[in-house]
Amino acid sequence: MLFHAAALVLGAMFLYFGAEWLVKGSAGLALAFGLRPLVVGLTVVAYGTSAPELTVSLAAVIEGRGAIALGNAVGSNVANLGLILGLTALISPPRVEGGLIWREIPFLVGTAAVVPLLLVDGSMSRLEGALLCAAAVGYSVWVVRSARGGAAAGAPPSRPTPDERGAIEAAREMEADAERAGAPAGTGKARLALITVVGLGLLVFGGKVFVDGAVGVALGVGMSERLVGLTIVAVGTSLPELATSVIAALRGHSAIAVGNVVGSNIFNVLIILGGAALARPLEGSLGAMAVDLIALGAVTAFAAIAIRTERVIRRAEGVALLAMYAAFLVALVVAG
Repeated sequence: MLFHAAALVLGAMFLYFGAEWLVKGSAGLALAFGLRPLVVGLTVVAYGTSAPELTVSLAAVIEGRGAIALGNAVGSNVANLGLILGLTALISPPRVEGGLIWREIPFLVGTAAVVPLLLVDGSMSRLEGALLCAAAVGYSVWVVRSARGGAAAGAPPSRPTPDERGAIEAAREMEADAERAGAPAGTGKARLALITVVGLGLLVFGGKVFVDGAVGVALGVGMSERLVGLTIVAVGTSLPELATSVIAALRGHSAIAVGNVVGSNIFNVLIILGGAALARPLEGSLGAMAVDLIALGAVTAFAAIAIRTERVIRRAEGVALLAMYAAFLVALVVAG
């Protein structure tokens, strides 16, 4: 049991460092080859921060443990909104950009709603996984084009739009986080390529160790794989988002957390669930997952309303989100 717990912690550390190095290297390479910060922030950084969830979910389904992959995606989304966004709002109420309200929030709600729809027949097929992955590509293209169109229609190029400023700010925060995680400083293409490869290697290794540790802990304490995926694995793979959001909030850049969390939730459904189902069909009963899916729907609806009705997510709303996450954990324990 002690060995598996140590593997869980070690795997989480490799996932954290791997994600930070991967984001720094890949984002740095994209900028070095001439992509605008806005495009990098909406694509490379967004995909990079979801890399731990994807790595762990793929490792789980390859080992025939689809319940962990499904629980990881759903649990991460509940944790992102309830724990991370709630904690961020409590530390420093974030101001929400108008572009995020009309562009990302409908996708946030839509991706949460599509999960139970895909599981009506008790499974998520490879075809459905492929459709989710295709939707992720289409969504990324649309987001980039919408943001670039808004920039062209707005202020002159010499004055960055809110989207552009937010992306630049996010890129700087990500780079600082990566360097705190040990990634070498510098902007040379060869060095950035090496950082990217090392980060990817750490992710793959960490994902394998993390899943093995999680399964060992589950068997040791009598927890189901689904419950482990919804709690230990979900929080563990959300460490990059948690660290980034809390640090940004403490430094007065809490607006970064909103886009980070919303984007991560969208990609968790489209890329993580889609990629996992594409690798191997996922089994999931709506009856067995009732608590999970109700929590996902409730916290998503509350967060969407809080974001759409006001330009600032208040501390009271942050407390409510944290309370909803705590209630979710209690419900999981009671339901067994």
